Amino acid sequence: MSDQVLADPALTTEVLSAGRAAGLVAVGVTTNEILEPARTALHLRKDAGLSGSMAFTYRNPNRSSDPRSSLPSVQTVVAGALDYRRLYPESKLPNAGRVARYSWVDHYGALRTALGEVGVVLRNAGYRAVIKADDNAIVDRNVAWRAGLGWYGKNSNLLVPEVGSWVVLGCVVTDAPLVPNEVPVEDGCGSCRRCLDGCPTDAIVAPGMVDARRCLAWLVQGPDPIPVEFRAALGDRLYGCDDCQDVCPPAKFTAAPTAEPDSETEVDLMWVLNATDTEILDRLGRWYIADRNPNVIRRTALVVLGNTADPTDRAVGALLDRYAHEPDPQLGEHARWAQQRLQERV
Repeated sequence: MSDQVLADPALTTEVLSAGRAAGLVAVGVTTNEILEPARTALHLRKDAGLSGSMAFTYRNPNRSSDPRSSLPSVQTVVAGALDYRRLYPESKLPNAGRVARYSWVDHYGALRTALGEVGVVLRNAGYRAVIKADDNAIVDRNVAWRAGLGWYGKNSNLLVPEVGSWVVLGCVVTDAPLVPNEVPVEDGCGSCRRCLDGCPTDAIVAPGMVDARRCLAWLVQGPDPIPVEFRAALGDRLYGCDDCQDVCPPAKFTAAPTAEPDSETEVDLMWVLNATDTEILDRLGRWYIADRNPNVIRRTALVVLGNTADPTDRAVGALLDRYAHEPDPQLGEHARWAQQRLQERV
């Protein structure tokens, strides 16, 4: 660590214990140095166009790869991982869009609460502590990798031993002189390439490298029309995609809690397409929705209906016909595609 005073082992132990006691499945400490390989990778992939319309940490790679951007006096960064493994409950909806596990409930809210307990320990010791979770200001995967929480999987996710990639990541940026991890977790992927072969759109173009222009998890969030060539592959996914995790051996699990009662594991597509803007944002607003535009969700719902609805369902047919004449050109085009898709499935 550059410009750092003598590290405090006792405080480090207290911080790590607080993180685990707060429910973090993994917690560790890293230095205040520039985050590599993230900085180099972000620039290279952005220049190659692989980020597509995605912003996030691509918006300003130099900022998001420098802990000083979050706290100029930073000495160390505490990384934390929250386990969100849950089993799907039995589906009860006839026209439903599937939701990726990380979005069933506000897991990031629980993560911020756990990281907040770490922050309390640091502040009580007289230091500053800035909580970062789901924040474009720092590349949390690189922080977690360097802090010894896991290794980079070929699907670009961080894989935590005994948990896999079913974690949300965040950190606490602090001016406390903690003892950093110096031993990265050994790569556990070996020759396995199931995530590359299992991606429905071949979005993982090389180990650890995802082309956002092909990734369903991004395409359903972004503002652009869903490319025609990937719409059938979208299947019943309304938000997110877990496929590269579902096929990953280190991420396999069977014994886990069933989704919490308030979990949004699936959403009624007919509701989405009949709801007002306010109703959609009130219910689903914690999702990332480009420009906070509910039509992004409606657009995806139209595609999913085309892929999954009963072609003889008159209510679905009437709804698609209404949307086919929408003044919004993107909604109209996606609705007409869904109509054609249903005809092909008769």
